[in-house]
Formats: sequence, C-alpha cells, structure tokens
Amino acid sequence: MSELVFLVEEDPDGGYIARALGESIFTEADTADDLVEMVRDAVRCHFEDPATRPKVIRLHFVRDLVIAS
Repeated sequence: MSELVFLVEEDPDGGYIARALGESIFTEADTADDLVEMVRDAVRCHFEDPATRPKVIRLHFVRDLVIAS
C-alpha cells in the first residue's frame, strides 16, 4: 500500500475525529496539529512492520455547512 486516506470530521464536542478508509484505524485529537501526530502513531501501531506501512498518509477534512433557506 502506497497511500492511506483518513476521513477527518469535526467532533461536535470539540476537536477532530479521524478514521482510515479501508483499514480499522481510528483516532481523535483536540487540534489539527495534534491529530497529525495521533494519526502517525495510529498508523505505526497498525502497521508494525515499516516495510508494510503506507508511504503517504492523506487527511481528507470534511465539514458540514448548514445554510438556512
């Protein structure tokens, strides 16, 4: 695997929630900077062998925008 994509959403209680697409990896953090470190750590834990780790981790931030009509 060369790339792993995380779907990142804002937590209603504050912070961010990230989950990997196609893998059972989930993490959360209070800030976007902290989330980057948490995602890296979660990927290292999930792929213990460095040879099997993805070379690129992509964070796809999704935000709901509600517009009154």
